[in-house]
Amino acid sequence: MFTDRGVPVVDADALAREVVAPGQPALAEIAAAWPKVIAPDGALDRKRLGAIVFADPAARTRLEAITHPHIQVLGTERLAALAGAGHALALYAAPLLVETGRAGDFDGLIVVTASAATQIARARARDGLNQAEAEARIRAQLPTADKVRLATHVIDNDGDLDATRAAVDGLLRLLRGPTSSD
Repeated sequence: MFTDRGVPVVDADALAREVVAPGQPALAEIAAAWPKVIAPDGALDRKRLGAIVFADPAARTRLEAITHPHIQVLGTERLAALAGAGHALALYAAPLLVETGRAGDFDGLIVVTASAATQIARARARDGLNQAEAEARIRAQLPTADKVRLATHVIDNDGDLDATRAAVDGLLRLLRGPTSSD
């Protein structure tokens, strides 16, 4: 929704896919740790890796130690490029921003909330996960209430799209200031 309103968004999940693409150092590190998660074509089998790391906290910690530094570097580069191009406002979308201790690296923290049931249903629909897989992914994150305590702004995304759009528009008016045309 922010992108639709002209705000560039650097998506950490997209960066995570980039850093594990064939030929990237993070993929080589993952292959060394879990050889069976590499598909015959040399690409990462994300579903197989997910089954491993969301069932084993130590494996998830190891994966994060491999990928997070690469994601952080790439995200910093992308945000710097946006600032260099004259964007006064850009967002960094990262589900684990608070967990990685990086929330303070930014001018503010927007937390988008939804009930656990809604999060699970959306993860299942989006990623084709079964109930247990979706629940494991939700459990891997800090509880939403912990993130809300650190938030500069909160958007409730548990309702319908119109309500979420209205919340985004209101926040953008606030962030852009009184000269906003929104």
